[in-house]
Amino acid sequence: MIYMEKMIAEVQQLTGLRLTPRQVSAFEIFEHELLEWNEMFNLTAIRDVEGVRTKHFLDSLTCLIEMREHPPLRLIDIGTGAGFPGIPLKIVMPNLHLTLVESVSKKANFCSHMVELLNLENVQVVTKRAEEIGQDPRHREAYDWAVARAVAVLPILAEYLLPLVRVGGYSMAQKGESGPQETHAAERAFQLLGGRLKKITPVNLPGVAEQRFLVVIQKVAATPLKYPRRVGIPSKSPL
Repeated sequence: MIYMEKMIAEVQQLTGLRLTPRQVSAFEIFEHELLEWNEMFNLTAIRDVEGVRTKHFLDSLTCLIEMREHPPLRLIDIGTGAGFPGIPLKIVMPNLHLTLVESVSKKANFCSHMVELLNLENVQVVTKRAEEIGQDPRHREAYDWAVARAVAVLPILAEYLLPLVRVGGYSMAQKGESGPQETHAAERAFQLLGGRLKKITPVNLPGVAEQRFLVVIQKVAATPLKYPRRVGIPSKSPL
């Protein structure tokens, strides 16, 4: 219980959000299921309670720092893995319409399990690659925010995210210490895809030495129809 009280305080300190008892209960269920499933399916390298709460839950909720000014109604999480940052964001924003995209079946199955177990409404889990989703008219330029964590370097990630965002919306990449360097390398990709760098926000997670960054790109023009390119091409030939 002490870890959860610690997380509640840290969430409030970092984001200004006070978790409700119902939200705390949801995180406790999520944590239990993640640790249990991880023993069977190796969903994440983080296997201890404090690590899950800090490096998964709290890290995911730091997205709220940049979303407060423009709260999403529709959000898509690319390469969500075991549901990060999408499911924690949904827990604290119950009215959010959320799409979780994960190409690895065992991870997508876990996300579907958590959506059902937590009774999360208006959540869709899609087992496809980001390049396929970006060319699907049901998803293309349909979201207020597109987010990703630890998926690819930014010149590649921009091609996954920006085609999914409506003009006027935002994409966010959660990055480690290489965030500023990757952002500089991705400036041409942002322009080609209709994006413009809005902000790079440093984030310090309690007990984590490595500094984190939230890289926010605003969608200022429609993405040319040729992007994203075919599956595998963005990673082989970044913009």
